[in-house]
Amino acid sequence: MRVLRGWLSLLMDLIRLRLSIFVALSAATGFILAHQGISLKMFLMLAGVFLLASGASALNQYQERREDQKMERTKGRPIPSGRLSPSSALKISLLLIMLGLFILYAGTNGKALFLGLFTVLWYNGIYTLLKKKTVFAAIPGALVGAIPPAIGWFSGGGFPDAQILAVSFFFFIWQIPHFWLLLLDYRKDYENAGLPCLTQVWGLNQAERISFVWIFATAVAGLLIPLFGIGNSRAILGGLVILGTWLIWKASKILFRQPQESPFRSTFRTVNIYILAVMVLFGLDHLLY
Repeated sequence: MRVLRGWLSLLMDLIRLRLSIFVALSAATGFILAHQGISLKMFLMLAGVFLLASGASALNQYQERREDQKMERTKGRPIPSGRLSPSSALKISLLLIMLGLFILYAGTNGKALFLGLFTVLWYNGIYTLLKKKTVFAAIPGALVGAIPPAIGWFSGGGFPDAQILAVSFFFFIWQIPHFWLLLLDYRKDYENAGLPCLTQVWGLNQAERISFVWIFATAVAGLLIPLFGIGNSRAILGGLVILGTWLIWKASKILFRQPQESPFRSTFRTVNIYILAVMVLFGLDHLLY
């Protein structure tokens, strides 16, 4: 049992379990919005998306194993800590990706399969490389966050229209402060690993202000979704206003912090709680009404 628990812990670290679950939940949101309910097809889609996200995360750790070894935040991951060999991590990642693609192929449709494959190629083939070249990699990288809801949407029978564009745009905008707040919190780590950092381009104060603008834009993007015919009830509108106001108020700490304060991690958690709350809000609205 102890050996099994050790392997499970190792695997959860390799696939970044919480991140992979979040990606699957965002896909579930797209499915529910399109399908107006839950079905077996949704669970097949979720399994495929979860495995793809898990495999992509594992492959990312293989690709960034040398940088991870130089960073306090990541040096305890399976590869740099020596708990797993790079070749084993690569094999696990490719197996997970192939399983995810097979499930999407067998259980959904061609659009979902194409988007799933595109996401992996974009994340591991484009974004992971851009991170080493430019501080603005988060902007094209944010496309990775916009695609899972679309996978769920097309799996649920949705058509390519303005509604899914509005939902995906919302997730795209959210992804940028999600990346940048983490980067600001661990900016010394990134510098030690030789990776570009926002503060090297703008300075800390300007990076804080620009990050806040993206957070504000996230709240606005959420409020725009009902204009496209998704969740235009009073409950949804009221919920989005309350959540958006809460997000902006909590995020304003990065503008008025004291020199010795570092609110980036708490703001990072706030941004993530906000997006989860919005997903629950839309999901419940479509399931209950």
